[in-house]
Amino acid sequence: MTLARRALAALAGATALVLLATTPAVADPGPPPSAMASLGDSITRGFNACGWYVDCTSRSFSTGDNSTVNSHYLRIRAVNPNIQGRNLNDARSGAKSADMYGQAGTAVSQGVGYVTMLIGANDACTSSESTMTPVATYRANIDSALARLKAGLPNARVLVISIPDIQRLWSVGKGSGSARTAWSAFGICQSMLANPTSTAQADVDRRNRVRQRVVDFNTQLAQACAAYGPNCDFDDNAVFNYPFALSQVSTWDYFHPNTSGQAVLASVSYANGFGW
Repeated sequence: MTLARRALAALAGATALVLLATTPAVADPGPPPSAMASLGDSITRGFNACGWYVDCTSRSFSTGDNSTVNSHYLRIRAVNPNIQGRNLNDARSGAKSADMYGQAGTAVSQGVGYVTMLIGANDACTSSESTMTPVATYRANIDSALARLKAGLPNARVLVISIPDIQRLWSVGKGSGSARTAWSAFGICQSMLANPTSTAQADVDRRNRVRQRVVDFNTQLAQACAAYGPNCDFDDNAVFNYPFALSQVSTWDYFHPNTSGQAVLASVSYANGFGW
């Protein structure tokens, strides 16, 4: 072998080692679980998906049993009937990242083999920009919840789902008088949705900063899941990047997914998860 070839071979070997060292662990699907639990907030509770300002857990994208939604639970049940009736919704409407540690403890006590976690909308959607959860605090809350899951359910698979792009909600809804009225009357996500028709630079900048906070939260979710190891899978921002339409949002509050929105959320998140 010539000196040049030896040098190229050495370089190729070094490059391979670097790639191996920096490539995150690939999530291991393992066998389909026989029990699952969902952690999160009102989105996971199916809030406003079937009734006026009530939780509709049957239409949850994660653990619901409504055939139109075709949740994670129903998709898993199709390949493992043993999961029948073991779809536990531990989410709570209004929850923030600080509540994940407690919800994780509930999932641990239930001894499940699969956990979904979608949290952060309420950390960014607050009464004003100044009351959003700091990024470092959000990460600490996520780390503590994942640590509790890992310690209590070491063999369980955990799917961490990205927070939807709430700026898109403003974009698709700002032209709707009904949406604007609901956002104002119910004080919904004012950090993003206040003054929805304003083009003033201060409002434009505020919306961009709130969106960036969601981007930063999702970055922390990806990093926390990678640190967890191969039993954790992040959806690679699939939910955040999905261009949802106003028709997929409840017409009661123009914020939460309706049945159609829950179905899309189920499809997108499941396809970018373990995929049993």
